[in-house]
Amino acid sequence: MTPRPKTLSTREWVAPKLTAPRRLDHYLIREGIHPSRSFIKKLILAGDVTVNGRPVKPSHSVHPGDRIRLTIPEPVPLEIHPEAIQLDILFEDPYLVVLNKPAGLVVHPAPGNYSGTLVHALLHHCRDLSGIGGRERPGIVHRLDKGTSGIMVVAKTDDAHRNLSKQFSAHTIRRTYLALVLGTVKKGPVRIELPIGRDRKDRKKISPRTARPRQAVTVVRVVRRFREATLVEAKPETGRTHQIRVHLANLGHPILGDRTYGGIKVAALKGFRIDRPMLHAQKLGFTHPLTGEAMEFEAPPPPDMERIIHAVNTGSDRTEASVDY
Repeated sequence: MTPRPKTLSTREWVAPKLTAPRRLDHYLIREGIHPSRSFIKKLILAGDVTVNGRPVKPSHSVHPGDRIRLTIPEPVPLEIHPEAIQLDILFEDPYLVVLNKPAGLVVHPAPGNYSGTLVHALLHHCRDLSGIGGRERPGIVHRLDKGTSGIMVVAKTDDAHRNLSKQFSAHTIRRTYLALVLGTVKKGPVRIELPIGRDRKDRKKISPRTARPRQAVTVVRVVRRFREATLVEAKPETGRTHQIRVHLANLGHPILGDRTYGGIKVAALKGFRIDRPMLHAQKLGFTHPLTGEAMEFEAPPPPDMERIIHAVNTGSDRTEASVDY
């Protein structure tokens, strides 16, 4: 029998009386244990989570008064080899790293991308990342899609990882994205409240046509209108996969370059071929996990996005700068 790794930490508590019945995996995510449901599920199935002294399934319903015991095993030594990939570091201290991710860089290893990821670069740069995310995602608290550029925060310690994860779960992280979308967005700000989840027919896509809808809210504001496109600012109040891309597409204004949700019509404009979604995580604000200091970072759109914005602006007779309502 393979020996279990040494225990890193154990927590035990009683579900409060105000807690409504909820699936155990959902409850633990809400408690800020970890933002990844797959990670939580692995802990439960491995017997590292018990309710009233008994191992249970992820679907087990938690009720007020239930005694929950959580054991987080010591992370298995990382098998991913560090790679010397250049990073645009905006801030770093002993607890976290804030960086500006370029478009095209995958955040963590996955099928088809077992090298050359942000995790490989971080392991070379830091050498001491939080192991709470597992072997494939050390330090990763949140992620951006491969084609999305912009600001990310990475945890260097387990305490920082837990704290930042809790901030993301509580939706207190302040995020602002810039998106260049097809067509003219006529009004704003627009508050999009559209539950989304895995599409019933295409599991690779997210959509409102899902068997398991999850609340998703995005506030969209017009920054500048052009003849054939609009530059918008999108602030997600929840953190669902592909949320901004799906919400803007359902608004009737898919992001330029986003073929998954916009089809071929968004792949070119004014003679330019657009190879990735024109989506950039421009601002990120959070509370420092150790000092409690309010922090905010900003990064301008990368050159490829600036070129497309310039292209749609050239010769346009319908522009409005800094439009706000």
